[in-house]
Amino acid sequence: MSNHPLSEQPADPGLWSPVAKDLVRNMLYFEVFAYPVSERELWETSSMPDVTQEEIRSELDRLLDAGMVKRVGEWYATQDRNDWAVQREANNGRAHRYLKIASEIGPWIGIFPFVRAVFVSGSLSKGVMPEDGDIDYFVVTSPGRLWLARTMLVMFKKIFLLNSKKYWCVNYFVDEDHLTIEERNRFTATEVVTLLPVYGSDLYRDFLLLNRWVGGHFAQFPPRDCKQVPPSRSRWGKKIAEWLLDNRFGDWLDGRLMRSTVKHWMAKFEHLNPEEFSVALKSRKYVSKHHPQHFQRRVLDRYAALLEEYGHRNGVQL
Repeated sequence: MSNHPLSEQPADPGLWSPVAKDLVRNMLYFEVFAYPVSERELWETSSMPDVTQEEIRSELDRLLDAGMVKRVGEWYATQDRNDWAVQREANNGRAHRYLKIASEIGPWIGIFPFVRAVFVSGSLSKGVMPEDGDIDYFVVTSPGRLWLARTMLVMFKKIFLLNSKKYWCVNYFVDEDHLTIEERNRFTATEVVTLLPVYGSDLYRDFLLLNRWVGGHFAQFPPRDCKQVPPSRSRWGKKIAEWLLDNRFGDWLDGRLMRSTVKHWMAKFEHLNPEEFSVALKSRKYVSKHHPQHFQRRVLDRYAALLEEYGHRNGVQL
């Protein structure tokens, strides 16, 4: 609930249609990242299932005329920030180069035992790569062997990549029996729809079907093109490694690796309370998330603040 007793100006009921409010909410979410958006992106990220691109364009023109939103070139935001547009274009250009790298590394990650699919996540999945950014991956594993797969990938990074995560940041794992994302909010919906498959096209389609709840946030967002994405497959070396661990010893080892990893995290991130730890470093037999900065909470808190600030300034309830 707002702490402001009065808004700075009364809302114009004729201006604030459901589509107009939806557009502003979208802009404010991306402004958490100082990221202006295009007209098409505003249509793709709309929560309204029947809105057309023509309606989006018409509503944007009305909001522009009323001074409720601003435009710099082809980019829209609630603030007149040319520096955001310049930064976006630089990060988009850099992302093109990194996406090519990610599409080559993804199938290599898929070679590892028990890996069934690899999706690019994080900023790069949204076509953005800051100068200090990393390539993040969302990895799907076979059931009961998630922590084995995770440990092998992390050890490869530590030993052969000298612990550099620039091109090999594997920070989210689920197994193929648990593809539905449990947290359901604007942040997780954004992450789901923007995932870019680079290995395991068959599981990507299953993943989307099991996460249809994102339609409540993104009614128009198109699935990613999978034509050039290799399906999940196992070569003979991978099959042998999996066969050798398809037994009680493999069960024990996977559980042992999970317990030792969680114990290490609890000592390393003791500043997180139990509730924060359970979300930022979710650790179950079927899921492993390593987001110690609790980025999800920070984003959602900032988004809520922007909604309130804009609503107070313009006399509208978003």
